[in-house]
Amino acid sequence: MSVKRAKLSCDGPEFSEIAFGTWRILDETPRPGPADVAKRLEKCLELGITTIDTAEIYGGYEVEAAVGAGLTESSDFTDAFEIVTKAGIDVPSDEKKSARLPHYNASSENLVACVEKSLKLLGVDALDLFLVHRPDWFTPAEETAKGLENLLSSGKIKHAGVSNYTRDQFELLSSCMDSPLVTNQVEINLLNMDALYDGTLTLCEQLGIRPMAWSVLGGGGLFGDSEQAVRIRNAFDEMRDRYDGAGDDALATAWVMAHPSRPLSITGSNKLERIESQVAAAHIEMDRQDWYTLWSAAKGCPIP
Repeated sequence: MSVKRAKLSCDGPEFSEIAFGTWRILDETPRPGPADVAKRLEKCLELGITTIDTAEIYGGYEVEAAVGAGLTESSDFTDAFEIVTKAGIDVPSDEKKSARLPHYNASSENLVACVEKSLKLLGVDALDLFLVHRPDWFTPAEETAKGLENLLSSGKIKHAGVSNYTRDQFELLSSCMDSPLVTNQVEINLLNMDALYDGTLTLCEQLGIRPMAWSVLGGGGLFGDSEQAVRIRNAFDEMRDRYDGAGDDALATAWVMAHPSRPLSITGSNKLERIESQVAAAHIEMDRQDWYTLWSAAKGCPIP
């Protein structure tokens, strides 16, 4: 069962509908080396996952280098993956020595510097997609747009987008851009439906932009002991037979991907079995009433 491919927008890149998320790739003990990362990348290719999602800040600013090292382990990886990375979050560290406290920095100068560093760490000539990781309330939108346009015109990034932007923030930055923003990467899951209600997904649907969904399993919260999580899992059990025995991971991911904005899903686990389960979600056509059954289970009440 291979993952299908899709364009993020009319002018955007074509990605696999499931992206390999690298947020926790260095969290294991012992710490994974290049060969371990390469093993996961090999499995991704087997499953049809060709899109890698990472960020400057992941793993204390060390994940990009780990991904880059993993990519050098096999000639099969050359030009096999689309690379997505993000920047614009500075926290006190050896990497960000000038940071006195955690803050956002989406200034033109910083975005350009971050991308130039990412290219070296990842070992690529250009990023398929670069995202502003968080909206920076201190930097004017036209200043952020200037940096993105600089990166696009120089060929250092092929496409630009944002992450965690509200509808208004997306529209403001778009109005300052000559080139289109091709996606908004946001949290979407049964435990956090904010993007359904605040206009974020509505705008994506209106513009023909496919969002990228992170934390589709609620950061593992769907497998916890809360009353909400238990209700959702009970609902999974009641509908599982209608989806060929699909696991909780697959059903939770399918719920997200069934939204009319057609989100692409980013894996949040390094466990190969969970990655395989989420891949199955890309082939599930969730029934309308099952979708609302899960909504009701998450809310603890029927629709109003």
